[in-house]
Amino acid sequence: MLRKPVRVMLVDDSPLALVLLQRMLAASPEIEVVGVATHGRQALDLIPHIQPDVVCTDYHMPDMNGLELIREIMARFPVPILVVSSAVERNDSDRIFSLLEAGAVDVFPKPLGGPGANEQAAEMLVNKIKIVAGVFVYGRNADKSRLSVNGPSHSLKPKWSQELPKIVAIGASTGGPQALLTILSSLPAKFPVPILCVQHISIGFLPGLVSWLGNHFKGKVLIASDKEYPRPGNVYFPQEDTHLQIDAKGRLRMTNDLQTWGHRPSVSVMFRSVSSAYGNAAVGVLLTGMGHDGGDGMQVLAEGGALTICQNEATCVIYGMPRDAVERGAARVVLPLDDIASALVAAVNQQPPLLGRIKHGIQ
Repeated sequence: MLRKPVRVMLVDDSPLALVLLQRMLAASPEIEVVGVATHGRQALDLIPHIQPDVVCTDYHMPDMNGLELIREIMARFPVPILVVSSAVERNDSDRIFSLLEAGAVDVFPKPLGGPGANEQAAEMLVNKIKIVAGVFVYGRNADKSRLSVNGPSHSLKPKWSQELPKIVAIGASTGGPQALLTILSSLPAKFPVPILCVQHISIGFLPGLVSWLGNHFKGKVLIASDKEYPRPGNVYFPQEDTHLQIDAKGRLRMTNDLQTWGHRPSVSVMFRSVSSAYGNAAVGVLLTGMGHDGGDGMQVLAEGGALTICQNEATCVIYGMPRDAVERGAARVVLPLDDIASALVAAVNQQPPLLGRIKHGIQ
């Protein structure tokens, strides 16, 4: 059965940019441009009438910039938003993460260059829009009851013990920055164990991500140093283009081993290393993301007795990596994004109510 084209609205104050974008998208039968607007207020008037599946907006616009427009859209009629702008290059990482925090699903540099470059950019833009179109978004004040609906239970493998966790390892890809923000900003000050994070992100954007998350986390968010001992309450990301592992002495190690599942850093590499070092005294968390990285690593964690948590489908931007772990039987518990921070707090404090729920498997 043929799928309907993705209905797209373009917002840009440059008539030339609008023409270029329309030409690029017209080449794809999977995309239909259903409306254009030259400023934010016009876009807000059009959205309820044309009901786009995706809004692509510029950042720099008169009267109402892209950040303000995103906030208004998310408050009034939430729809997936892709920022297409020259203001989202690597040296503008602070702006990029502010846009994601406001509710944008992703960002894409405004296409520039000759016909050949634009042809390649058009293919990338179409693929990005198709991904964004599959995202469920909700307003800042929306009823989130749908996000906590129970699904089929997953039985818990009996090997998991209740040893007090000594480390938390979190992996994410597409949609991960927003998910990490939700979790880290909800954790208490002086979280009692270290947190290791692997986020698939383009080279050059990691320092901005670390700075942005650090502004919302009560502890420290750091890019790890090789041979550093992880400290409780700190969040560690690997250096760019390196795997994050733990050696026999309990030190963080940055390695240049081959990519795993097409990634370096790889979530699976981190999970396997954490399992080897901590066994059943670890907690692994797998968040939104495309592909399979993390699933096999989470399986190793689970088989070693660790507590393993996956983000549920309803709250994922892309339910790829968590799905792989769930289908492998590696997820001991599957939770909505908003419940993961409280689950981590309960786990590291060995709170019986949570442990009882996990024993019976919850979704």
